[in-house]
Amino acid sequence: MIPSRILRLSLTHFRNYRAAGVTTRADRVVLVGPNGAGKTNCLEAISFLSPGRGLRRATLEDVADIQGDGSWAVSAEVEGAFGLATLGTGIEAPRADSVTPGRRARIDREPVASAAAFGDHLRMVWLTPAMDGLFMGAASERRRFFDRLVLAIDSGHTGRVSALERALRSRNRLLEDRNYDPHWCDAIEREVAELAVAVAAQRGQTVLRLAAMLAARGATSAFPSAQIALDGWMENALLDEPATAVEDRYRAMLRGARARDAAAGRTLDGPHLTDLQVVYAPKAMPARDASTGEQKALLIGLVLAHATLVAEMTGITPLLLLDEIVAHLDPDRRRALFGELAALGAQAWMTGADPAAFADIGAGADVFEVVNGTVNRAA
Repeated sequence: MIPSRILRLSLTHFRNYRAAGVTTRADRVVLVGPNGAGKTNCLEAISFLSPGRGLRRATLEDVADIQGDGSWAVSAEVEGAFGLATLGTGIEAPRADSVTPGRRARIDREPVASAAAFGDHLRMVWLTPAMDGLFMGAASERRRFFDRLVLAIDSGHTGRVSALERALRSRNRLLEDRNYDPHWCDAIEREVAELAVAVAAQRGQTVLRLAAMLAARGATSAFPSAQIALDGWMENALLDEPATAVEDRYRAMLRGARARDAAAGRTLDGPHLTDLQVVYAPKAMPARDASTGEQKALLIGLVLAHATLVAEMTGITPLLLLDEIVAHLDPDRRRALFGELAALGAQAWMTGADPAAFADIGAGADVFEVVNGTVNRAA
């Protein structure tokens, strides 16, 4: 397996980092420091070296240093699928006409079309405290979480999801006009159906493989297993029916639902409404009914299984960003986590306020102290 590693990270005017650099020597990287020092900001910066809006889903303007000129940059020397490379992304300072600058991406200092190209070099998975309420929250959050899992396997997935969302918005706007051109609506619905099937097919294949991986892990892991499925008719239909048949059916459904969708102001059927169903396997109960600690352990097990699946399917072991990962784990589970990360062979960046929580991580780890936007190797 080819590991995804960051060898050197550089931040410029990113959140509370005016200028900072981190050079790593190990696969276990720990950032310790008080709350508000910038530990999560560092992980967020790394997450921008993948497609999308990062682990906080912030706008491009929000991550800029408030004392700077509005520009920011993140770059990293990485070791990945194509060997050594330098990835960089960021925005320039806003222009005088207040036009928001677009995000730029470079590989080996050469411009590329978008951050989607980073997926050819690095695969990335993350887990943050904001996800702790995943099983209790809205279906949209679980869907977004699962789409991030799919993205680590298929770097084009986010582009297709975004294109589907744009096509659905175009259809919704068209239906607002009572005198819309039905031929134009046919064309938009054809595009919606094609994109919907592409998105649903990749989700369906991923959930099948991930479910099998979770079952295989079973009792061999200190973290509980999960039974997962997608609550979406299209994803499930594609497991047994040809994609063309499902596409034709959805297009007919869209045509027949124009009046209903126009009244609702949105499209009421399709993979943009799919939910992820998770069962806490040891007790055979919905994850939403598990305790807070059980849900946390379940999420960790899910992410570890997914990282293993990514490595097996792509040949690339993903980079793991684990924010406050050990905060609510007992000592045995902490040791188990460190052991599973070592067995996976992944570079994992972990944060925590208490250095003692990482006492069992081993002598080979890189430990850095983060204080007020500075990062220094611990003594």
